[in-house]
Amino acid sequence: MSVAGEPGGRAQQMRAKAQEMKDAADRATDPEERKRLQEKARRLQEQSEQESGMGSQSMGTQGIDPM
Repeated sequence: MSVAGEPGGRAQQMRAKAQEMKDAADRATDPEERKRLQEKARRLQEQSEQESGMGSQSMGTQGIDPM
């Protein structure tokens, strides 16, 4: 299923998955598993921010000066 026409939709799904992983990390009893889940959640969150930024670059909401 492709959501290429909806860049914000994919980013939103990724943020939801990141939140699920954060919640799972909070419930994890094994410190290694908790750390692993937190890292995956962090990477997903960063990726979702990049994807949502790609869809809004033309509006200048990225906050990055291209110069």
